[in-house]
Amino acid sequence: MSVVESTRPPAFTVHLNGSGGSVKGWVVVDSLVDGLAMGGTRMTTGVTEEEVAGLARDMTDKFTLAGLRIGGAKAGIVSDGSDREETFRTFGRTVKPLLHGGIHLGIDMGVTPADRAVFFAEAGYDPRYRLGAPDMPIDWRTYYEPLIDCTGHGVAVAALTALEASGRTDPARVVVQGFGAVGRAVARFLEDNGHVVVGVADVQGTISAERLPVADLVAVTDEFGRIDRSRLPQHVTLSSEPDAWLDVDADVLVLAAQKYALTADNAHRLRAGLVVEGANLASSAEAKEKVAASGGVLVPGVIANIGGAASAALAVTRVVPFDLPSERRKAWVFDWVGDRVRHNTRDLLEIAAGRAGDPLPELLAARRKDLLR
Repeated sequence: MSVVESTRPPAFTVHLNGSGGSVKGWVVVDSLVDGLAMGGTRMTTGVTEEEVAGLARDMTDKFTLAGLRIGGAKAGIVSDGSDREETFRTFGRTVKPLLHGGIHLGIDMGVTPADRAVFFAEAGYDPRYRLGAPDMPIDWRTYYEPLIDCTGHGVAVAALTALEASGRTDPARVVVQGFGAVGRAVARFLEDNGHVVVGVADVQGTISAERLPVADLVAVTDEFGRIDRSRLPQHVTLSSEPDAWLDVDADVLVLAAQKYALTADNAHRLRAGLVVEGANLASSAEAKEKVAASGGVLVPGVIANIGGAASAALAVTRVVPFDLPSERRKAWVFDWVGDRVRHNTRDLLEIAAGRAGDPLPELLAARRKDLLR
């Protein structure tokens, strides 16, 4: 494995135009390790090649920090999802050579497990089998779907680790921006660990209160993270103002929705002293600089938001002890992810305490050296 420098171009980029149908998109393979790379597939109307490349670079950094021997990749499809079946059949036929050649593509924003099943089937791709690697003894869905909350678990561990490092012992006030699978899992984990969720934002706006009952909110939230306002608990405050989640008095802000939610234009409104990225590219570089300059702490997504990616990579690289019973195997993966997130969060904060500037490049350099040993 060669050292990955932040300025180097990706290993290769494939422009997707379709096979037996039309599809517009890209697959960017940022790096290859032992001939392997992986990352999710994002489908939005505005996804760009530049965005996909940035996400692929993040995947490389995630795997480097986690100590996993696999490269980073990402796919992007430009679509509103109006003809999903045909879109993903065409996508599967188009990326078939990549899937069979060691580039594992999973799910990301706008793509569901059902969509993944369509493009896997169309490509005739089964992650259980790969030349030169032992077979997975269970099918992909049986392995992966019970791990749906693993990303949220890792994000929560990052928040808990940073709070612990700050010396805080009393309950923290938490705002969760984005209430999809990751946001819901983070909210549950933090509430279970004694902290108080005081704000939640979805695509319709922000809901806040002195204490929001997470289980009640989850019960009225659909699969896309939209909360049914007609079924909310009493005594909550509703706001449809853009970025109103920034104005809620809180100690911790979890960014678990769209890219660049925190920017140079809105970072001055931040009230939380700790920001944890639970989404990919959740903050702009300028916003991160402003958080640091104001005395805040930001745990980046390449450290906190690794659960889903690491769960898949552990299987693709055959690190998972597949012989364990299902519940013990799930616990093993959650523990593995939690340990890596905790270790990286602590080391990042230690570097940050010792000098000015972004601590992430120094941590990445150290982890690259570990992988080369």
